[in-house]
Amino acid sequence: MSKNKNNKPVWSTRIKKNSSSLFAKVGSSIDVDKRLYRQDIQASTIHVEMLLKKKIISLQVKNKIVWGLKKILNEITKKKFNFDKQSEDIHMSIEKRLFEIIGEDAGFIHTARSRNDQVLVDFKLWMIEATNDIIKEINSNTSSILKIAEKNIFTIMPSFTHLKNAQPISFAHYILAYVEMFERDKKRFLNNRESLMENPLGVAAIAGTSFDIDREYTTKKLKFKKPTGNSIDTVSDRDFVLDFLYSISVCSNHISRFAEEFILWNSDAFDLIKLKDKVVTGSSIMPQKKNPDTLEYLRGKTGNVYGNLFSMMTILKGLPLSYFKDLQDDKELAFKSFDQIKICLQIMREVLNNFIVNKKKMIQLAETGYTTATDLADHIVKEHKYPFRKAYLVTTKIVNLAEKKGKKLQELTMQEIKSVDKKLSEDVLKLFNLKNSVKSKKSYGGTSFENIKKMIKKYKMNV
Repeated sequence: MSKNKNNKPVWSTRIKKNSSSLFAKVGSSIDVDKRLYRQDIQASTIHVEMLLKKKIISLQVKNKIVWGLKKILNEITKKKFNFDKQSEDIHMSIEKRLFEIIGEDAGFIHTARSRNDQVLVDFKLWMIEATNDIIKEINSNTSSILKIAEKNIFTIMPSFTHLKNAQPISFAHYILAYVEMFERDKKRFLNNRESLMENPLGVAAIAGTSFDIDREYTTKKLKFKKPTGNSIDTVSDRDFVLDFLYSISVCSNHISRFAEEFILWNSDAFDLIKLKDKVVTGSSIMPQKKNPDTLEYLRGKTGNVYGNLFSMMTILKGLPLSYFKDLQDDKELAFKSFDQIKICLQIMREVLNNFIVNKKKMIQLAETGYTTATDLADHIVKEHKYPFRKAYLVTTKIVNLAEKKGKKLQELTMQEIKSVDKKLSEDVLKLFNLKNSVKSKKSYGGTSFENIKKMIKKYKMNV
């Protein structure tokens, strides 16, 4: 709790007895919100500069407060600051220390503001920085993916639906799908950052203040775009926290899907990729094992950020306007999710930089499961003007024939193919070539080699 020079809580004249030790313990958030110290000192400094500008405090008082805040920042930076749990939170802890440094004039720092708007401005400033950090990490991962794609444009593998071989694709096309996911993630974070650009400082506890303050001044100095428009909504609003947690959850979902696929591709059953020793672990009993624990970590941790989002939604769903102690948990949930997504993006990048593509196995697998059957059906439609459903039926019969004879499509003779439909000629044989199949998918967004080259060039412009 905040204390004055007599080492008493600021509300001690109203509440005569000390809080129970148990409540003081659970009510303290200093261990969580102390990471907001830079934002708190920044916002407090600009707040008192505004108070001076509006002649609410004197130049002498303003200078003393700013000097004291700089001294506190230096103490925290050099790890010489005592984060006293009895001060309840970082805001009161800094104010208490300011009293110790400059005396009674420290009391002017809280003129025309409340902890309600003080907390919100600190939290928003932190979240803007956190969002920028996440975007940088996403861009770094995208750069790693683009390097992999450039090296594997002509690496052919099967695509999968229902984990069954579908059609031949380029491995570059496959890995670039995650760039699209990350681009959507970036848009979500950027949209959330835009919603953070409303300055809550100046709404005070709930009703605003009777002091002649200048919210436009603090908005400009803190690099917000505009002040919030309703003091009650400002104090109770945590939509920006939900948006932040949701954006992290979706990004984490994408990382988890990547992890799941790479776990499958690295398995002995698929053997499409090989993880280097830097990103695997061993077994305590089986000497031969190299386990994809880093990927399993990514997949497992996704549940944590989902839980943080659901916790925040549950906290908010039953709250009337405006501020309640329930909201104290918002920062811990946001901090945990931020820390989690940041390390997960970094771990994913380690994996991206430490795996080997098994090109031979990829093309071998693409040659199984009649993956070029759709190319044949499309050819019949284009060359013989069959309705697609009739072409589909003809192709199915040819696949059934190949399956019955234990052959791949390219191993069938023309005599066998013509036994299904006499109109078919030798030009169908080139359709069964995997490279030709991939090359032919020229529609925008398709897997053709030329499309991939264009998309890599486009993605590079966004990193």
